[in-house]
Amino acid sequence: MAIAQEIVESLRAKFAAVLPHLDERGQRLVLGAEARALGHGGIGAVARASGTSRSRISARVAELESGREPLRRVRREGGGRKPAEQADAGLVAATGHRVSHETVAKLLHAQGFSLQANAKTIEGGQPPDRDAQFDYLNEQAKSHLGADQPVISVDTKKKELVGPYKNRASEWRPAGDPEQVKVHDFIDPALGKANPYGVYDLTADTGWVSVGTDHDTAAFAVNTIRSWWQAVGAERYPDATRLMISADG
Repeated sequence: MAIAQEIVESLRAKFAAVLPHLDERGQRLVLGAEARALGHGGIGAVARASGTSRSRISARVAELESGREPLRRVRREGGGRKPAEQADAGLVAATGHRVSHETVAKLLHAQGFSLQANAKTIEGGQPPDRDAQFDYLNEQAKSHLGADQPVISVDTKKKELVGPYKNRASEWRPAGDPEQVKVHDFIDPALGKANPYGVYDLTADTGWVSVGTDHDTAAFAVNTIRSWWQAVGAERYPDATRLMISADG
């Protein structure tokens, strides 16, 4: 299990504030204690946050779990192996040096870098008549609404597996009694997937969702709109003579 990046960033801030006030052994034990408290994946998370090798953190975790009496000896100031950037003065400015990935991570953090996911911000090319298209659709919607004719927007929603599968939601339950779900997210052939299809009524500012296990097809979309009209639309708009449908995407 990977530790969330938010936790790694929180650890990095904590280490930056606390570790400079500790001797070398104290620093190592703090790193080991944090990794031990996080459980599975903790060693890797602490290594990323501190720039210390996984092997050293693993050794400190093992030391903490051994039950041995604390050592009273502290390594003299400046003892131990020098940081890679001190032992190799040209490391930061040059390339081609043999160093561990932990050292690279530490140096990058020191230069103001951090691990970041990409972000969807770059728009694709826009056709020259894009605004005119939307203006036309808006005018059509205004015309229908002004004549007391219904206007709806339809769109398919995210498909979901049907059955006891893990999701990111949480609920209040007795301590130590989580709901049991399947280990693997393989589709159940008998239940399939739930395909939600939404209808948004612009006039009433309300949504309506149809859920089926059929594939996301035109027939399913048409049946959803028909079901909405029979269940809601016909009663809400008894004098309607036409229906404007805006199909998103």
